[in-house]
Amino acid sequence: MDQQKILALLFEEHRSHLRKVAYRMLGSLSEAEDAVQETWIRLSRADISAVANLPGWLTTVVSHICLDMLRTRNVQREEPLEEHEPAEDSETAINPEEEALLAESVGLALLVVLDTLTPAERLAFVLHDMFDLSFEEIAPIVERTPTATRQLASRARRRVQGGATLQSAALIGKRKVVEAFLAASRAGDMQALLAVLAPDVVLQADGAPMPVRGAAAVVQRALSYAARSPFTRLALVNGSPALVVAPLGRLMAALCFTVADGKITGVEVATDAARLHGLRLGVLGD
Repeated sequence: MDQQKILALLFEEHRSHLRKVAYRMLGSLSEAEDAVQETWIRLSRADISAVANLPGWLTTVVSHICLDMLRTRNVQREEPLEEHEPAEDSETAINPEEEALLAESVGLALLVVLDTLTPAERLAFVLHDMFDLSFEEIAPIVERTPTATRQLASRARRRVQGGATLQSAALIGKRKVVEAFLAASRAGDMQALLAVLAPDVVLQADGAPMPVRGAAAVVQRALSYAARSPFTRLALVNGSPALVVAPLGRLMAALCFTVADGKITGVEVATDAARLHGLRLGVLGD
């Protein structure tokens, strides 16, 4: 068996791991596949006779590639050359259902929050917190000292966590109300929605000329959005429990709630790109 075929077989053993790393870095399956393919191209051209840890070498290479892609996402990438494909039976076509499952496995809210990090923060957080690489291993990739790399990951972790621990009774109570609203919306349960809405609740959405007033009208609006409920997750928005709508982890809308006496009195639906960009987002754990 020639050297290229041996390399192709070795690469295929690690493709799944590299794909997971790249997807968490990039949040896009097509971009992740591009990064993995570029990793194969570099492997096929490299002299790895002195490489003692091939998985580590491959992880470092794909991380460098992802970091460059994060920094230059607005630059059109070239398609990989066909003759560099590592195996004829590799299945690399992008399947929307597959990407949806992958996004769900990572966490839609987490993917949204990862998108708010700088490229170096995202890489340090993903490699350390998700893949257990040491800061000594990550430091050369982000061109920082291990201490500075630790600070990058720590800053990213604080942003992912949203800076809130929901210790106060008010925030804990608000979370329960928002969770009840989401559950009722997913179930299409009109009575359950009415139970969490104040009679004079007001819903204001970006771009809408007039607010929606009254529980019955807000229920009808919520039910009309039922198709989006599979992509809706609980999250922290500006330090408070809220909902984000994020198909494949790409933020489409944020629903922020005003709660008083256990009832929702106001809903703000943010869909404007500039407004969404300005939100402080965090993952709200179980």
